[in-house]
Amino acid sequence: MKAVFKKIITDFQEQSIQTRIPRDIEVPLNSGKIVSLIGVRRSGKTTILFHIINRLKTEIDPANIVYINFEDDRLFPLGIHQLDDLVQAYFELHPAKRKEKIYLFFDEIQNIEHWEKFIRRLYDTLDAEIFITGSSSKLLGAEIASALRGRTLAFEIFPFSFSEYLRFREIEVNLYSSSSTSYIANAFGDYILQGGFAETIEAPPDIRSRILRDYADLIIYKDIIERHGIKNHALMKHLVKYCFSNMATSASITKLYNDFKSQGFKLGKDTLFDYFSYLSEAFAVFSVPVFRNSVREEQRNPKKIYAVDNGFQSVFDVSLSSDIGRLYENAAFLHLRRKSKEVYYFLQDREVDFYCRADNEKTVANISYDIHHPETRKRELNGLVQALHYFGCDRGVLLTREQEETVTQNGKTINILPLWKWLLTS
Repeated sequence: MKAVFKKIITDFQEQSIQTRIPRDIEVPLNSGKIVSLIGVRRSGKTTILFHIINRLKTEIDPANIVYINFEDDRLFPLGIHQLDDLVQAYFELHPAKRKEKIYLFFDEIQNIEHWEKFIRRLYDTLDAEIFITGSSSKLLGAEIASALRGRTLAFEIFPFSFSEYLRFREIEVNLYSSSSTSYIANAFGDYILQGGFAETIEAPPDIRSRILRDYADLIIYKDIIERHGIKNHALMKHLVKYCFSNMATSASITKLYNDFKSQGFKLGKDTLFDYFSYLSEAFAVFSVPVFRNSVREEQRNPKKIYAVDNGFQSVFDVSLSSDIGRLYENAAFLHLRRKSKEVYYFLQDREVDFYCRADNEKTVANISYDIHHPETRKRELNGLVQALHYFGCDRGVLLTREQEETVTQNGKTINILPLWKWLLTS
C-alpha cells in the first residue's frame, strides 16, 4: 500500500489543478484546528479543497501539500491499520519535510472506519494543518467531537447559493443597473427550478435530470443503504421520492407511517424514523421544527421538510407543473440554513414560514409567490406582525416574485422584496 500512496501523492503534486469560481465561504489556511468540510455529495467540497491548495501553492512549496481522495479505487480495500503507510510514504518521498509544516487534505475520509483515531494522532504528532471532507453529518456528531476533543473547526457546504450561481454563469450583480437586474431575474427563474449543483447548470434538460437522479442514487446507495446495511430498499427509495416531491410541507412520522402502510409497505415507526435520520445525516433532507420554548413542545408538532437542492423536485415530482411557491420557500430555507442551524417555523393564529437566529440577529420571514390578491396580502402581513410581536423584533420580510415596498403595520416594519433580491442582499 505504501507504493500506491507514493504514486497518488506524487501524481497530485505534479499536476495543475483547474478551478472555476471561488465560493462565498471563507476557510482559514492556518487555524491550528482540524478543518472539516461537510455536506451532501457533489456540493463542491473537493473544489473548495482545490481552491485552498491553489492558494497555498502561491505561498509554499507544493511538496508540503498532500491530497488523498479516499474514494480512489486504488486504495480499496483500505483499513485504519494501513493509514500509517500514507505518512511513511510521504516522508520517504520528502524526508526533509519532517522539519517543516505540512498541509494534509483528506477527501471523503468517512469511508475509513475509525478514521478519527488516525487524524487525532496526526494532529498530536505532526506539525500539520489538516483538512478533511465527508458526506455524512456523523463527522459532526457528538461521538466524533468527543474523539477529537475540540480540535475540529467545521464548515457545512451546500450546492451553489444564488450569488455563487450567478458568478458561475458570469452574470454581473449590479442592483442599480436595469440591464443587470434583468439578467439576474431571468437567471433566477432557472435557478429556482434547476437548483445549484454545478454540474447541472450548463447541462441540457434531459442530461440534467439524469445527473440529478444519479446524485440521488449515490446518496441513497452509498451514503445510506451501504453504510447502514438497509434491507428494505423499496421503502428507502419511496421515502426519498416523498421528501423531494414534498419540499416545504409539514410531515410527522405518524402521518408518514400511516400513509406508507396504506400503500402496502411493511414497516414500523422506528424504522421510518431511522430512515429519515439517515437522509438527514447525508445532508439530503432537513427538518424544521416549530418554535417553542421547550424541546418537548417542539417534538409534539409536525416538522417541515426541506431538500438540499430545488432541482431534485423536478426529478421526483410526477405532477405536470412545479409548485413554484414551495420551491421559493425551499430556496429561502437553504439561504437561512447556510447561516444558521437555528431555523424554525412559527405557529399561533397563523403560520409564519421562518424564524431564524444567526450572528445575534433575528430573521422573521414569510414567502408568498404572489400577494396581489388582497386576502393573501392581509394574511401574510398579519401573520408576520403577530410573529414580530412574539419575538420582540421591529422588522420582518415578506418575499415574493416581484413586488417591492415597505409597509408599516401595528408599529412593525415589513420589507416586501423579490426573493432573488433578498438572496443577494440579506
